[in-house]
Amino acid sequence: MKFIKGITLKQPQISKKSLKEGLIKNIVPIMFIVIGIFGIVYSGFTATAIVNEMLTRIARNSFLVISLLIPIMAGMGLNFGMTLGAMAGEIGLILITDWGIVGVPGLVLAAIISTPISIFLGWWCGTILNKAKGREMVTSYIIGFFINGVYQLIVLFLMGSVFPIKSEILLPRGYGIRNMVNLTGVRKALDNLIPLKIAQVSIPVATFILIFILCLFILWFKRTKLGQDMRAVSGDMEVARESGINVERTRVISIIISTVLAGYGMIIYLQNMGTLNTYNSHTQIGMFSAAALLVGGASVAKADIKNVFIGVILFHLMFYVAPYAGKNLIGEAQLGEYFRVFVSYGVITIALVIYETSKRREAKMEARLLREGTEVKE
Repeated sequence: MKFIKGITLKQPQISKKSLKEGLIKNIVPIMFIVIGIFGIVYSGFTATAIVNEMLTRIARNSFLVISLLIPIMAGMGLNFGMTLGAMAGEIGLILITDWGIVGVPGLVLAAIISTPISIFLGWWCGTILNKAKGREMVTSYIIGFFINGVYQLIVLFLMGSVFPIKSEILLPRGYGIRNMVNLTGVRKALDNLIPLKIAQVSIPVATFILIFILCLFILWFKRTKLGQDMRAVSGDMEVARESGINVERTRVISIIISTVLAGYGMIIYLQNMGTLNTYNSHTQIGMFSAAALLVGGASVAKADIKNVFIGVILFHLMFYVAPYAGKNLIGEAQLGEYFRVFVSYGVITIALVIYETSKRREAKMEARLLREGTEVKE
């Protein structure tokens, strides 16, 4: 307590209930902070190595994770259909590699090629999700599997037989793309565009500038009429419809934007890696991006930019140190590999359970308040 001229002021106290709710709400980030500290201690990495790797992973993955924000803004949850955009980006990279276009111009052309494909796939996906209201996440996940089959058909049989491919990326039989495509021509073309090295730490300045521009776009977009419409649709679709908002169109646009951004994000991701695993690079992108966002403290109903960067740092710190920590502790690096895949699925499960539990609790609270209000009137 404080005394000011005879007046007693009570210090604000944090109740046990609010502390418990705060811990439950942030259990995923807290868990990953503990795992990260544990992994750093036992991995044996130097601070410079960890900072170098984390800067690389932030630059590599942030664009993909940010692409999930707009569908969440529109109340559609985690867009696992972002893999559709990732596949469009891969097709762009395959074509520019075959044509021999290198450097930043190659990346720009790959983005241009991916854009109409992403727009079409996003429109198609959004149209289907409008018919599955309330089940968008699982529906988008299944759509990803379906389009993956179409993608496999195109790159395995149609490229070379229908679409002309003349470079060494073509399989010897005359059709189909090799399992691994070497992206030598565009490898780190964006990352090394503005070289900067401070105390043995390499900073991909151009990539971070691009990510910063995307963050500004997201902040600006939230203030536009379309962004406000999306937030209204997220709050209550019927109220938004009565207000004159075209709910279905707004939801489709959110998926289109997310899909296009995911295509660009995949191009940034693969130019950093330097190789394209033709048939598998995109398969876990949606799952890992969603897990990273949830690790940052986001939910399927609310997420912002700070959740993206917190999540990418914590999630990929665990990815980096876990195998080496497992090797140093028990002599088996593979345990760390199993652990990080297990955790990536587990964190999504925990986040969904927490979200559903809190939503049901809020619904019960609203029902009780409504009942009490009715009793008072009577």
